[in-house]
Amino acid sequence: MQSIVVLIAASILIFVLSIYVGLFLKGIDRKAAAYYQSRIGPSLRQPFWDLKKLMLKQTIIPENAVGWIFKGAPAISLVSSAVLLIYIVMPYFMYLAGYHDFFLYAGDIILVVYLLMIPAIAMVAGGFASGSPYASIGAQREMVILMTTELPLAIIAVAFAWKVSNIDPRIAPFALVSFSQHPLWIGMGPLGIMGGTMLAITMAVIIPAELAKIPFDQAEAETEIADGLLAEYSGKYLAFFHLADAVKVLAITSLAVILFFPQGVKELCGCSLVIGSVDLTLAADILLFLLKHVLIYFFTVTTVRIAMARFKISHVARIFVIGMTATSLAGFFLIYLDTIIIKF
Repeated sequence: MQSIVVLIAASILIFVLSIYVGLFLKGIDRKAAAYYQSRIGPSLRQPFWDLKKLMLKQTIIPENAVGWIFKGAPAISLVSSAVLLIYIVMPYFMYLAGYHDFFLYAGDIILVVYLLMIPAIAMVAGGFASGSPYASIGAQREMVILMTTELPLAIIAVAFAWKVSNIDPRIAPFALVSFSQHPLWIGMGPLGIMGGTMLAITMAVIIPAELAKIPFDQAEAETEIADGLLAEYSGKYLAFFHLADAVKVLAITSLAVILFFPQGVKELCGCSLVIGSVDLTLAADILLFLLKHVLIYFFTVTTVRIAMARFKISHVARIFVIGMTATSLAGFFLIYLDTIIIKF
């Protein structure tokens, strides 16, 4: 009973903090983009002000919209993003906190791949239900991006699971905690490092696509289809989508951290952080975890959207179906070869 109470309290805390951290990351993104474009840019608090303004605005429902889908899609998107984040982050931090046995098989990465689809599907449903031609075009584009990004991501998941199963057949190969116990880069030869780098490149391309950021923001292209999927949304429903996006930012970057850079302070420094009689290792792990988020978001989203223009939707399909699928398969094959060479 006590464990359930702790889990519920931790889940609520993670959800609340994720909103603040996600919106803060968006503020950093805007400020950094403005700096590189020689502008002053908005305040770091601008995303919070935008959210407050939307919550106070009138909510308008289009006359020809399918009401229950149109109203339900933002809530489903927010709730599914929160569940995704909690499912990814909870086992990781409970493992760092010392609850090894309870979370030994928690956080299945295959389920994570499926959960990643739900916020996008909710947006697609809301776009089609709005009755707007602009939103329908955006929904069609979002479906293309959704279908093309899943295969490379699934290959990454299988590659990690295969490597872990070869290191220790006794543990659950698809559990996220297993990737924390056996980081990708440990014990690899040159071929394995090359393969891991190719998987990391694939993940770096998937992140802005999952978050609908330039050059993969075709579904919302403001200058082409008037905000696309969100064209008919206003007020609190639009605010819910913005909240869902903030939470999803943290979810997808958390997945990247756990897959490629899971080491905590103890693993990196070889010792715990103790000041006096107080063990601050877990607090330092949380700060390090957030720093990794900022760096990953900066290099995969902010830098990319400053340097590149929006792709055509046909180009996006080719990039993922051909380019990223081939890159992830090649990375998997190199890791396989490296493992075979090291064994024999």
